[in-house]
Amino acid sequence: MSRLRAKCPDCKTFTAVALGPEYECHACGRVFRSGLVRVPQAWGEGGEAMAEAAWLELPQPETAIVEGDTLEEQNLALAADLPERPLVLGGCCCAHIGAVEGLAARQERLSLIWFDAHGDLNTPETSPSGNLWATPLRTLIDSGAVRAEDVALVGARSLDAPEQEYISARGIRVGEEGIGRALDGSACAYVAFDVDVLEPSEVSVFMPEPGGFSLAEAERLLRAIDARTNVLGAGFTGATFEAANVGPLARLAAALEL
Repeated sequence: MSRLRAKCPDCKTFTAVALGPEYECHACGRVFRSGLVRVPQAWGEGGEAMAEAAWLELPQPETAIVEGDTLEEQNLALAADLPERPLVLGGCCCAHIGAVEGLAARQERLSLIWFDAHGDLNTPETSPSGNLWATPLRTLIDSGAVRAEDVALVGARSLDAPEQEYISARGIRVGEEGIGRALDGSACAYVAFDVDVLEPSEVSVFMPEPGGFSLAEAERLLRAIDARTNVLGAGFTGATFEAANVGPLARLAAALEL
């Protein structure tokens, strides 16, 4: 189920219009560059803390809340309810699937920059946990929503053997140096950002992995992406519902000019 609307984070006014670039709140006059889409679901065992993080109060107008009885329903509803420039807040990384599918349907070619401590390149059969949140990046590549050569996996440091094999077989770009290669030949991009790509001391995350980026390093990379291409949207996933996470997430969104 989804409910399309826009709710100003400042004056809390609801409007019934879709959010486009430079949207101005009809009540208070504040201008926004993106619309917040909440996806309060996590497709795996014990993911309630991740799902709850979708309710963090970020400084973008809320345009939709997307929920579904199945992941397929979620993907369809999310793709249908995307504002022109979405900022998706999950939930687990499966929240990126519908967003990327929706944006890719509007474009001839879309690059995907995937920040994550994990690969998200398993299938339900190859994943040690069997959780669907281990599969979204592979789902997007295998479905043809994005081309493997247009994908960069950045910050991954906990990969399963089948994921490593898939990266080699499909030619997925990896690391900071892979970002530019994934952007070559494409005029636009979506940025999927699982906050566990950061050092655990920077934010509260569901699956912490040591050895991640500092917040400042991540901001630098996001600003470089924004300078290089047209960022059509982004999503934040993998957090927990802690008020202290709002500031770091707002900084990351600002780095992408969202």
